[in-house]
Amino acid sequence: MATDLEARAKEAFVDDNFDLAVDLYTQALDMDPKNADLYADRAQANIKLENFTEAVADANKAIELDPSIVKAYLRKGTACMKLEEYQTAKTSLETGACLAPGDSRFTRLIKECDERIAEETIDLPKKVMLNVPPSTMSSSSNISTEIAKDSDSSKDASCQSTAMPSKLKYRHDYYNSSTEVVLTIFAKGIPAKNVSVEFGEQMLSVIIDIPGEEKYHFQPRLFGKIIPKSCRYEVMSSKIEIRLSKAEPITWTSLEFSNKRIIPQKINTSSAPVSQRPSYPSSKAKIDWDKLEAQVKKEEKEEKLDGDAALNKLFQDIYRDADEDTRRAMSKSFIESNGTVLSTNWKEVGSKKVGGSPPEGMELKKWEY
Repeated sequence: MATDLEARAKEAFVDDNFDLAVDLYTQALDMDPKNADLYADRAQANIKLENFTEAVADANKAIELDPSIVKAYLRKGTACMKLEEYQTAKTSLETGACLAPGDSRFTRLIKECDERIAEETIDLPKKVMLNVPPSTMSSSSNISTEIAKDSDSSKDASCQSTAMPSKLKYRHDYYNSSTEVVLTIFAKGIPAKNVSVEFGEQMLSVIIDIPGEEKYHFQPRLFGKIIPKSCRYEVMSSKIEIRLSKAEPITWTSLEFSNKRIIPQKINTSSAPVSQRPSYPSSKAKIDWDKLEAQVKKEEKEEKLDGDAALNKLFQDIYRDADEDTRRAMSKSFIESNGTVLSTNWKEVGSKKVGGSPPEGMELKKWEY
C-alpha cells in the first residue's frame, strides 16, 4: 500500500536513514505516480543525501502535479542554491513566498540569493577578496544596494504572474571574461547533430532535439549585446559549451536581460587605447611620467609584507594569474568549506562537495536550511 510505504519513509527520514527513505518513497510512487506530496518529500530526502539535481527534478514533478504545493518550491529553491543556480532558486522561492505569505524561511533564503547574485558580479567572492581597493568595494556595494531596492518590486511582480516555472531539463551555468561570456549547458551524451544554436544581436537560441524525448528550447534575451559572427559553440561528451563574444567590455551581472537599474561595470582590458596626457607649459623640468609609473609599480612588486597581509597578497596573485578552472576551484572550495579550504585543482573539487577542515582545536559549525 502506498500509504504504508509513505509512513515508513517518513519514519526512516526522522531516523536520519535517508537512503531508505528515498527507496520507500520511490516504491510508493510506483503505486501512486500522481502524488505530488510523495515527490516533494522525496526531494527533501535527496537534499539530505546531497543529490541536489535529483531533488530539483522531484520538486519540479511535484509542482507540475500540484502548482500550489508550497514545500516543493522551498525544496527546489534550496537544492538550486546548493547547485549555485541562484537565479532559478530565487524564482522558485518567490513563487513559494506568494503562496505562503509570512513564511520567514522564504524571506531568509531570497535574501541570501540576492547576496549570492551580488557576489557573482565580481571576479572572486567577497570572503576571498580581503584586500580589495576601495573603488572595487564601492562598486560591488552599489550593485548590492540596487538589488536590495528592487527585491520588493520583483516579489510583487512574481506574485502577480500566473505562469509557473518551466521544467528544469538541463542545468546551465556561465562566467565572464573581459571579451566573452562562456555558457555551459550540462547535457551528457548529446549527439552534435541533435543540437542547434543560433546567435542574434542580443538573443540566443539553443535547441536540443532527441527523437522520442521532449524538445529542449532555451531562448533567453541576453544581458548585453554580442557579436554573432564571433560567437561559437562546441558539443562535448558531458556538456555544450557556448562562447558569446561581447560587443562591449562590461561585466554581465546575469545571463539574461533584466529591467533592474544596475549600471554594468566596465572591464579594463590591455588592448584599450591609452589616452595621451595633456601637456602644459611650465618653467620646471619635465617629468617622465611613464618612468615614474614604472618605478612605482616596481616598488609595489618588491614591497615586503608580513603575516596575513603577505598571505592575502599571495592568494590574490595566484587568482589573478590563474586560468578559469583554477579560479573556479578556488571559489568553490573556499565557499563550500566555509573558508577552511582553498584548492586550485578543479578536477579534484569540481565533481564533489568540499568538506570543511577547521584548524586544530576548533570546531566547524554546519547550518541546515
